[in-house]
Amino acid sequence: MRGSCGQGCRGRNVKRYIEAVAVQIGKDLRLEWRSKDAINAMLFLALLVVVLFSLAFDPTRAEARQIAGGVLCVAILFAATSALNQAWSRELRGGVLDAQRMSPSPPSALLLGKVVANFLVVSSVELVLAPLFTIFYNLDPKGNAWLLLAVLPLGTWALVGNGVFFAALSMRARSRELLLPLLLFPIFIPALLAMTSAAGAVFTGESDPVLWIRLLAGYDVIFTTAAVLLFGLVLNSEG
Repeated sequence: MRGSCGQGCRGRNVKRYIEAVAVQIGKDLRLEWRSKDAINAMLFLALLVVVLFSLAFDPTRAEARQIAGGVLCVAILFAATSALNQAWSRELRGGVLDAQRMSPSPPSALLLGKVVANFLVVSSVELVLAPLFTIFYNLDPKGNAWLLLAVLPLGTWALVGNGVFFAALSMRARSRELLLPLLLFPIFIPALLAMTSAAGAVFTGESDPVLWIRLLAGYDVIFTTAAVLLFGLVLNSEG
């Protein structure tokens, strides 16, 4: 009986946890769909970075292959950071964080819901940016082009997961727009290097991107776990 009850209780807890995450995802996506503030800002910044790099370097086709991975990842980094700065602004204005502290659902459910919602928003921008980027730089990805479907999501998850966590850490700071990049960029550098190396390998075909993809996956597991475990302390410290 005890074993059966324990399994049933764990099952109900997991179900409630997933429901809490899903509620947060749905809320954030609905609000973003109505305003489209983050999507519009990210598209503008990402396209601006791509165009400026093209005008500054005027690369040949061979040179474009060499720099394509770095340019694409840097464009995503700067564009996503602009949105992550506002990741918790609605919660601050609406008093949601105070309500969350009294909620029976774990703080990590709020974090994961916020991360998944922002991941989907950034990924939607990438779906628009990547084809335009390929056409704009006259690129022809090599045989492993399908691996971009692993590189971009894994790199984006690393960026958004850390970004949402550090945005929560700095959300009450007076100059949080400046503080977030200072906290985020040093932590994200290993993932950025792996992401740019993997994307560059896909565009040039000169090396195998699988090792970099594995490093990205390991990075995601480690830092997502750390964020989930530490977010309760961050949430309580903001009270």
